[in-house]
Amino acid sequence: MPKKTKESLRSARWFEPDDLRSFGHRSRAMQMGYGPEDWSGKPVIAIVNTWSDINPCHTHFKQRVEDVKRGVLQAGGFPIELPAISLAEQYVKPTTMLYRNMLAMETEELIRSHPVDGAVLMGGCDKTTPGLVMGALSAGLPFIYLPAGPMLRGNWKGQILGSGSDAWKYWDERRAGNISEAQWLEVEGGIARSHGTCMTMGTAATMMGITEALGLSLPGASSIPAADASHPRMAAACGRRIVEMVWEDLTPSRILTKANFINAIAAAMAMGCSTNAIIHLIAMSRRAGKDCTVSLDDFDAASRKVPVIANIRPSGDKYLMEDFYYAGGMPAMLKEMKHHLDHKAMTVTGKTLGENIQNAEVYNADVIRSLENPIYKEGALAVLRGNIAPGGAVIKPSACAEKFLKHTGPALVFDSYPEMKKAIEDENLDVTEDHILVLRNAGPKGGPGMPEWGMLPIPFKLVKQGVRDMLRLSDARMSGTSYGACILHASPESYIGGPLALVKTGDLITVDVDARKIQLEISDEELAARKAKWVAPAPKYERGYGWMFSRHILQAEEGCDFDFLETSFGAPVPEPDIF
Repeated sequence: MPKKTKESLRSARWFEPDDLRSFGHRSRAMQMGYGPEDWSGKPVIAIVNTWSDINPCHTHFKQRVEDVKRGVLQAGGFPIELPAISLAEQYVKPTTMLYRNMLAMETEELIRSHPVDGAVLMGGCDKTTPGLVMGALSAGLPFIYLPAGPMLRGNWKGQILGSGSDAWKYWDERRAGNISEAQWLEVEGGIARSHGTCMTMGTAATMMGITEALGLSLPGASSIPAADASHPRMAAACGRRIVEMVWEDLTPSRILTKANFINAIAAAMAMGCSTNAIIHLIAMSRRAGKDCTVSLDDFDAASRKVPVIANIRPSGDKYLMEDFYYAGGMPAMLKEMKHHLDHKAMTVTGKTLGENIQNAEVYNADVIRSLENPIYKEGALAVLRGNIAPGGAVIKPSACAEKFLKHTGPALVFDSYPEMKKAIEDENLDVTEDHILVLRNAGPKGGPGMPEWGMLPIPFKLVKQGVRDMLRLSDARMSGTSYGACILHASPESYIGGPLALVKTGDLITVDVDARKIQLEISDEELAARKAKWVAPAPKYERGYGWMFSRHILQAEEGCDFDFLETSFGAPVPEPDIF
């Protein structure tokens, strides 16, 4: 039986009273060609759409929003589209991470300030998924997430190309003189062949999958390629289901517990997830409330137990997200790793995770491996700690050369990306494969926005020698499509005086992934002496959004949310007054 009545619909506060203000609401709706038959006694559904002309991941959203509306109307609701900032990963500078929290704020306020009863969140491009979900969690109304879906496989001369991963690979070959400019242009034209997100297991695919594992999207939705005919059908199904969720009063607080987030972490490990998953999922959990909050320790614990079973690049060596979909997609992977999941976790279907996956099947056991035949015996990520990163640092051991998992080498330090970029092209640079490249001032405040600079290019001198991987350390992030021995998210960041700011070229750094250690090999006394001489850099911003960002952004291990947006910051925001 429905838990909501027509009279108790939130939107009824705007449309139903017999007063002058509601007269204005109704008359202005009629100005747009609607009538009482459209809204009266019906759930009003916000469709938060992150489409824009410059976001290739969301090109199809211009049509998909119509598919969602179709589903809402089929179920007896009244759909309204509310555009939100698009966060086109490829074009927004210095980084979309600078604006993830802006999208979260916009989503929360769009939902709260409008006469809506529930929402469909349309996202997929990297930061849109966490931004939308964070905002909707804080708003507290029923919502369902609609993933954009991955693009089709790339192709060049019969070779399958993967987003990002092959860009880095072939760029190094071009730098080494192994492919021509004409061939490079052919790769450009073949690597992205349809609308949709990156089709490697990058941040977009990771976050879409995590959101499904959380229980916030329909089963199987995250794996459907954007260009597949199943995608518009899924969009319409989201429209139908959100109307039902409103009547059921199935709010996020009635779905999410810490078990949902622990499930999502386990799924992330099995996927061979992007390192960005840690920052985003921590931020999402902190929006869901104190009882749902997860930490770096939860990720590392899962990493010790859950192997990588999704044979998708860059952790895998062959397959892409299109293959993952054909192999059974997220439900099949979750079924395969069922012993690592809490089956009682609730989902937007109104059923438990266990119920949603009970009939799932794996159709290709090389794409979705068994737990006994993983592509990597532990999880995708590892959390390192030591005197150089007391707040933690992250590495993706499933996507780097094994020889770097235990290594001691001299640091080669750069204070900025331009300095590093210039130096690595110098054929006379004093560097060997054993060096550890260090980039600082690239964290949340220092970047600003913690750009994806962490996959530092291999020095040209070494590229010519055939070197394709080496240890790199920074307080930056890296693209989920990247690979290599990159240690990221070093915290506290160097810009605020974290230990990374105190490293000198030539200092020895020891990395031991199995022991989860990273250590700057100098004494505590020397470290303290260097800290005493450290001078804080000049502010990045003196006005505007960047000024606010710099004063309120949290560190990586806390999810990089704004302090004042976290649920723990203060009392819940009340419903808006209507006078």
